[in-house]
Amino acid sequence: MDQLLTALADWKSFNAIVVGDFMLDQLLSGEATRLSPDAPVPVLKVTKQENNPGGSANLSLDLVALSGEVIALGIIGDDPEGQILVKELNNQSISTVGMITDQSRPTTVKRNLIGLAQGRHAQKMFRVDFESDEPISSEIENRILESFDQALLNSQVVCIEDYNKGVCTERLCQEIIKRSKLANVPVFVDPAPIKDYSKYAGATAITPNRTEAELATGIKAGEDSRESHREHLARTLLDANQFETVVLTLDKQGAVFVKANDTETVHVPTVAREVYDVTGAGDMMLAALAAARANDLGWIDSVRFANAAAGLEVEIFGVAPIPVEQVHSDLLRSQTSSKGQARTLDEVIVQSRAARKANKKIVFTNGCFDVLHAGHVSLLQRCAELGDMLILGVNDDHSVHALKGDGRPVNNQNHRAHVLQALGCVDSVVLFSEETPIKLIEAIKPDVLVKGGDYTIETVVGHELVAEYGGQVVILDLIDGLSTTNTIEKMKNS
Repeated sequence: MDQLLTALADWKSFNAIVVGDFMLDQLLSGEATRLSPDAPVPVLKVTKQENNPGGSANLSLDLVALSGEVIALGIIGDDPEGQILVKELNNQSISTVGMITDQSRPTTVKRNLIGLAQGRHAQKMFRVDFESDEPISSEIENRILESFDQALLNSQVVCIEDYNKGVCTERLCQEIIKRSKLANVPVFVDPAPIKDYSKYAGATAITPNRTEAELATGIKAGEDSRESHREHLARTLLDANQFETVVLTLDKQGAVFVKANDTETVHVPTVAREVYDVTGAGDMMLAALAAARANDLGWIDSVRFANAAAGLEVEIFGVAPIPVEQVHSDLLRSQTSSKGQARTLDEVIVQSRAARKANKKIVFTNGCFDVLHAGHVSLLQRCAELGDMLILGVNDDHSVHALKGDGRPVNNQNHRAHVLQALGCVDSVVLFSEETPIKLIEAIKPDVLVKGGDYTIETVVGHELVAEYGGQVVILDLIDGLSTTNTIEKMKNS
């Protein structure tokens, strides 16, 4: 895990090509409080319309969130929905130079009708699909391949996202795989739910879920199956289609990774999540795997990274791209929280970046916290209420001794960090050795800087900096009579 975290700290942007079935997800929302007079069906009075990129477009958004520069290759119809889809992609800085208008078919649209009745929760009433699953013509194939050849010159990864809507023909897939191999560019495939994977043969990696793999092989591997049986399922796919690797996703059972000419099988467990909505998890898995390999991560670390990203996706109702900083922060949390360790400043910076991308407010305070008492806990709980994430700067042993004198600290820095990290209100603990925490404040740039009532705003270290970028400095009252010094004196007297 340490090697993975080190690689994530040096994460770089990359160029990616996405080929596949681009769709427009439309949400028509409103009130459904009456029945139609001419039929016993509810009437939806539309008050809001949302247009979201879907299908391969969602994969493209995931890659952008992972610092990818994306070129989209697919088709739209000669209709307003196609123009809306292109506009939505451009708004996310996705290149649409390879989106071809096919006048023989409509833009693929999933139109969801969502109604609210009698003040209850809104719920989906119906979905209307506009689409064609006819294979694209050889002329359209040639135009896509022409755009592909140009894009391949500056790309590190290629992703094929197949929803079986006609774009990913056998000829197109095989040409993309062949040309990518000649250019030494890996190809990652999220397959359609089909019985024959031969059109993807030779791909670098394929990421079917359990149901898709069972359909393609005829082998059942349910949740109660043994690990060896799930490995057999993955290797059957690998050998039948000359894939370099197979990443078989198994929902709550994590993922199985197998590689050609390697007898070792890696089972990557997943983390239990409070919310579990698998919508978009497959797209996120493919995007994260491709992004990790574009950043030169090894295969095992790439699968771990992708599994973590997909796990974060299922915590969201619906679909939303997961930024690389959020995946990095989640992996950091899983490594350090169980050990109660303080984080490095670099790790805290990653955590704060992830919080900001999620529009969270960061709170920072600092202190020695030598002998933890109710006053400390009260202060920290009130700090946490001022925002969404509390980062705690803690003086290391050398700094405490310089401030407090002989006999201090009573508890060493690792023990103090362990206790503080265990508090539910504290999100992260970082040690500092300097006389003041100004270096931490400059790096983290908290939205709220907090100190106890024995300070004034003018005496708080870093108050000018925080005010300069629009942050807030807050002074919280302390509980009279509660301090580490008083606690130590009482212990001595007793």
